[in-house]
Amino acid sequence: MTRKEKTTIVIAGSLAQKPCQGGHTWQFLQYLLGFKKLGYDVLFLDRIEPEMCFDADGKQVDFEKSVNLSYFLRIMKEFGLSDQFSLTYNQCEKVIGQSRAQTIETLQRAPFLLNTMGFLTDPELLAAAEKKVFLDTDPGFGQMWCDLGWANLFAGHDEFVTIAENIGKSECKIPTCNLPWKTWRQPVLLDRWQPLENSSASDRRPAWTSIGSWRGPYGSIEHHGVTYGLRAHEFRKFFKLPDLTQEPFEVALDIHTAEKPDLLALSDNHWSLSDPKKVACDPWVYRDYIQNSKAEFMATKGMYVHTHSGWFSERSICYLAAGKPVLAQNTGLGSLLPIGLGIVLFDDIEQAQQGVAEIAGNYTAHCKAAREIAVEHFDSSKVLMQLLRTLNVA
Repeated sequence: MTRKEKTTIVIAGSLAQKPCQGGHTWQFLQYLLGFKKLGYDVLFLDRIEPEMCFDADGKQVDFEKSVNLSYFLRIMKEFGLSDQFSLTYNQCEKVIGQSRAQTIETLQRAPFLLNTMGFLTDPELLAAAEKKVFLDTDPGFGQMWCDLGWANLFAGHDEFVTIAENIGKSECKIPTCNLPWKTWRQPVLLDRWQPLENSSASDRRPAWTSIGSWRGPYGSIEHHGVTYGLRAHEFRKFFKLPDLTQEPFEVALDIHTAEKPDLLALSDNHWSLSDPKKVACDPWVYRDYIQNSKAEFMATKGMYVHTHSGWFSERSICYLAAGKPVLAQNTGLGSLLPIGLGIVLFDDIEQAQQGVAEIAGNYTAHCKAAREIAVEHFDSSKVLMQLLRTLNVA
């Protein structure tokens, strides 16, 4: 099959807006490289506005001098995507990569546009796509905004896919907004997330680690009398875990210096803080940080937990693929994934303490099971083929 004969999968996302965030970068690479591994061509659509452009010190600069552009182009080059993207600047004042005319032509021929969180809003480009698929990777927020009449991210799309595997079930509190949601799992590139040979907690980083933002871009939401909070609200419940377990815990948190009470509580309770700008600043160091961890401690957003969403983190699947066990706050996963070996769930700090003891006490078996879960349930080739079948493309 020649290149021109290949089907092109078009994916819209926000890589340029969030430079130097290794985990966020991997989230899109798993899709782009995963579809290429299946034999498809890909086209990545991104956009950025002048107020989003900064240098390495956080100072606003012109687009051409921004770390946004340099980082984006570096990622595209290093992962073999240099001719498979279109980045628009300032409402299409400039286009880097594939031209607008070429992009429209590609969209018209593509079986679908995978629009991550409705990121692409350009009317002309959306109109060019025969099938527009909304990919919901941050479930609960968009649905509640829509249900409350605040915003409708879903308008104009034809298919709706979410990683909230419990949506539509009686126990799940995420409103469906009368949309026919299809569920699936996020992909991981197993060949790029191999466990390190001869690695162990003793000769590598001995800490249980966690990576993420303390609050994130959204605020809490009150829906039908219940407030659904952020990671900060959940993490505080587990401040005492290092002292209770006598195990080392390390967090690479994007947390503002103004969060003084929380920073003090983390320090007082013997959490080590790593700078995400250093340990997660690109895909390579992010992967290294995870591969050299003992296990993941995943305290997540209250939105995912208290809606009983069935959400599972794209970071956690990287830990699993790297052969690292995951101690995960329960989002309603019990009937969705193998639990007990490789993945251990907790609802409160007592269960978290027990989970630490279980993993530490049978560490080798948990590491082996973690990789096996990634192979069985999150292999990019398997889950992306499932997505294609779900969209009647394969």
